[in-house]
Order: sequence, then structure tokens, then C-alpha cells
Amino acid sequence: MIRLGCSVALDYRIDAPGADFIFNIQPAFTRQQRVVEEKLSIAQPVTMQAHTDPITRARYLRLHAQAGPLSLRHEAVVELAHHVAPAAGLPEVPVAQLPSQVLPYLYPSRYCESDRLAPLALQHFGAMPQGSRRVVALCEWVRQRLTFRSGVSTAQTSARDTLADGAGVCRDFAHVMIALCRALNIPARFATGFDYGADPALGPPDFHAYVEAYLGGRWYLFDPSGTAIPMGFVRLGTGRDASDAAFATLFGPVQGEPPRIRIEALPDEAGRLTLPQHSSNLLSTDDGQP
Repeated sequence: MIRLGCSVALDYRIDAPGADFIFNIQPAFTRQQRVVEEKLSIAQPVTMQAHTDPITRARYLRLHAQAGPLSLRHEAVVELAHHVAPAAGLPEVPVAQLPSQVLPYLYPSRYCESDRLAPLALQHFGAMPQGSRRVVALCEWVRQRLTFRSGVSTAQTSARDTLADGAGVCRDFAHVMIALCRALNIPARFATGFDYGADPALGPPDFHAYVEAYLGGRWYLFDPSGTAIPMGFVRLGTGRDASDAAFATLFGPVQGEPPRIRIEALPDEAGRLTLPQHSSNLLSTDDGQP
């Protein structure tokens, strides 16, 4: 079991007549990701509405703020009890046997044009035996094919754009892997979260984008960018692509500062400190059940 402490601070300046916000900055509730304690503070009197998605277990906060400064801070302690499986031992689930809530992650989406990338996916992976080994190979192919580089992509960059550019950030790596998985009839979804163990050479801590692929009846973690440690991912949101999993969606005249994020390993109740580490096994914190 891994225990992590994480926090995020967000600062905005709002012009008249005010603005509406939808935040997805709280750790999701899953069977293997438990929120031990948390605290939310907002430096403006607002009325909030909270909602937890019944399927993904992502948590949303909706609020209206008046003109002026708005500061929001969330702190949490999270315990991760990963389900562990051998990297080569999991089957792909036939489409006819997929749960209905998994089906949306087979289809092309705004940033993951799996229909347009099917020839590429079949060329490189169509002849491989089905199963988790194929997904591991696909993840490694994306990591080797692309270069991690900031400033290359924008909020409109799709998987096809990233392959043409040959570079991008974690969001772009995730979109490429998701599109290729779906082109092979493997459900895959976009995930965002905090990441313990991110490479400090890439800049200050930030939200991380990664992939969850559905294998053997569960969602398993993959990090195609290779910039973090999957055992240290604290999941916030999931979706078809980045358009479904923004940490903040703003409606109105708003200017924001870059988020300030902290994550650290903490000792458990018995005083044992377990650090996230790279693993050759596959890890899951979600069995996909509502």
C-alpha cells in the first residue's frame, strides 16, 4: 500500500460580471484509491455543488464566482492499493463481452482519431498475438516514436498531428496511444492526475496525462510519455480524451496563473514509508464496475 499527500493551489482574476467554474481536482473514489482525508478552501464566499460520476468515480465541483480574485486550494491524503498482474498474462476482452460502460472508449473521439490511424495500428501491431503484451509493445512504440518537448503542441493538437510532428507532451503521447489501442478494438481512455516521481528536469510539478487500457476485465495504467512512475499516479479524471478530463473548465472573463502542485510519499499508520517505484507488472486502481 502506498500513501501519498497531494495538494493543488489555483489562482484566478475574474472580470465583471463574474464567471462559472467546473473543477476536477479532487482524487477520484475507486476501490483501490482511497481518500483518507482532504481539505478544500476557497478565498471567496461561493456556493458550491459537488457531483461524483457514478461510473468513472471522478469528482466535480461547480461554482459561480464574483468579479475579483479567486483562490482555491485542495489538500488530500490518498492510499493506493494496486491490483497487480503480469505484463504478459492478460487477455484482450472481445467486443461482444465488453460491459456497456466500456463501449464509449472503443470509438474515435475529437483528439483520438482511431478510424484514421487504423492502417498504422494494423501495420505495426495487427499481426501480434492479442493480449496485454501487445498493449505493452504499443506503449513502448509510442514512447520511442515521439520526443517529449514542450511548446510543440496546442490545446487543439490531435493524435494524428502529434505523429506528424514527432513530439509533444504527456497529453499528446496519451492521445496517440489511445487512438492506436482503439484502432485494434482495445478500449482505452484518457486519465489525468498527480504523479509522484515526475522528472524534475521537465519543470515544476504539474497535472499528468496517462492512459488506462481495458484488459482482462479491469483498467490498467500505462504511461506512454515515460516521464513518471505509474505506481505513484493519483487519478483525478478520465474520459475519451483531454476534452473530457480538464482540471478546470471556465465560463466567463477569467485569467489564471499556472497551478501549484505538491505530491509526496507519506508513512502509513504503522509508520512504514513505501515509495512508488517502476514495476514490470501491470497496475490497476479501477475494476471498471460502477
